[in-house]
Amino acid sequence: MTDLTAPGPAADVPEPPRRAQRVVDAPLVAPSATTGLLGVFQNRYLLQLLVRREISARYQGSALGLIWSYINPLTQFLIYYVVMGVLFGLHKDVPNFAIHMFCGIIIVHFFNETFNAGTRSIVRNKALVKKMALPREMFPVASMLVSGYHVLPQLVIMVIVCLVLGWTPTVMGMVSLVMALLIIATLGTALALMFSAANVFFRDVSNVASILTNFVRFGVPMIYPYTLVHDRFGRFAAYYLYNPIADAVLLFQRAFWVGTTDDPAYVEAKHIPGTLTWYALLAIVVSLVFLGIGQLIFSRLQDRIPERLS
Repeated sequence: MTDLTAPGPAADVPEPPRRAQRVVDAPLVAPSATTGLLGVFQNRYLLQLLVRREISARYQGSALGLIWSYINPLTQFLIYYVVMGVLFGLHKDVPNFAIHMFCGIIIVHFFNETFNAGTRSIVRNKALVKKMALPREMFPVASMLVSGYHVLPQLVIMVIVCLVLGWTPTVMGMVSLVMALLIIATLGTALALMFSAANVFFRDVSNVASILTNFVRFGVPMIYPYTLVHDRFGRFAAYYLYNPIADAVLLFQRAFWVGTTDDPAYVEAKHIPGTLTWYALLAIVVSLVFLGIGQLIFSRLQDRIPERLS
């Protein structure tokens, strides 16, 4: 008898349907992200982790922790106040000289920390740069955000002291505050992008950045009023206002210091240039241009960064 349950010839067994194979005609790309600053903010979670890592590493093993963010600027404030305010007598010519100077200290500290830390950010994180496929611009940007985080305690001190002295916030003052922080954040990040890439190839660049920041303190109206520049240089003082950091300090002083004086209108007319808003807008545009140039330089060099870090 024939076994009806036996399988028939192989030709009678239907073949399974074949899946269509798709061939993607696309060029090969590097495993690292190349979307620049846009990619940084598209990877906000990674950026947040980097910022937290930087803050934790800075205070690791420290007994005081975040309190050092208050101690460092207060120490600078006391030194400058004693030397410039008491010994040289500038506090007699400038009302509330302590607030005037502290405004400059906050802005200068924000810029210097962003510039210096951003310049060293790629080399300091070389293990992550070589192993992880992420926008390498993320490291200078994270340095700027960490610097901004340390500005917050100083702002808290500033607001408390100003409120005690009778300061009342104004719309123009808050606009000036935002413009000042925007200028410093943008310009600091732009220079950090340029110098961080260059520091990979020439490690002396970080030392050059430290030297350049020494000039910042004396190139802004922090330990002296802007009227001193105007009185000494006359119409040539306008070139002084082409310095975006000087504009940011003056904006910060208009936001806080002017409102703590007995006659804010008179003090602003005397010590704050009337064209400051226009110079501030120009400073924002210049900072954005520098940011674009910094991104272009960084993009040209970033493919060679991993091999130079090894």
